[in-house]
Amino acid sequence: MNDDFHLYLDSADLAELQACLPHPVVHGVTTNPTLLRRAGIGRSAVPGLLARCIELGARRVQAQVYSSDVDGMLEDAQELLSHFDRGQLVVKIPATRQGFDAGARLIAQGVPVTWTAVYAPEQAHFAAQLGAAYAAPYLGRLEDAGAGGLALIAQMQALVAQRPSSGTRLLVASIRSREAYLSLLGLGVGAVTIPPRLFAELLDHPATLAAERGFLADTGALH
Repeated sequence: MNDDFHLYLDSADLAELQACLPHPVVHGVTTNPTLLRRAGIGRSAVPGLLARCIELGARRVQAQVYSSDVDGMLEDAQELLSHFDRGQLVVKIPATRQGFDAGARLIAQGVPVTWTAVYAPEQAHFAAQLGAAYAAPYLGRLEDAGAGGLALIAQMQALVAQRPSSGTRLLVASIRSREAYLSLLGLGVGAVTIPPRLFAELLDHPATLAAERGFLADTGALH
């Protein structure tokens, strides 16, 4: 299977995730504190939720640190990592000054890191320079701010592509439509995380389903 592109599901709602997993096109599951709050998941329940996602076929899961200082971020990360095999959990850290410091220390220990809340091209460049697994910009939020989200993400992708040896992928979040998803594929981004409702829209095309029903009906009439 081609592993060049990583598709994630962006949710902390187990029922939503179970409706999509397992599936071979899904690489993993991303979460953040906002999604956890909406799903009513407390900090102590996060490892169990993510472990269940791995049981359902996710190859990688992502969880965010809760602290804003370097020491706190590292403590949060080690607590989360203690529940998983090496490489299963990607630690998400906001792309702040302190966050780049903490993430670089984790990467030096062999921990995969996503720098998240990436809003500027230089942040994506720093992430690739430091060897991040992912740098995560928010397309929808960039568009809401009138920032020309696709153009900014194209800039980020160009900078990340200049450092192929880093292995860093853009992991674009806040995807609200099929059209946005296709535009990101056109830019060549390495990863996208989408809400489960959009997964259904991408996988269950009405015309394909109608054709399948026709084929099945004709199959029943064959002798």
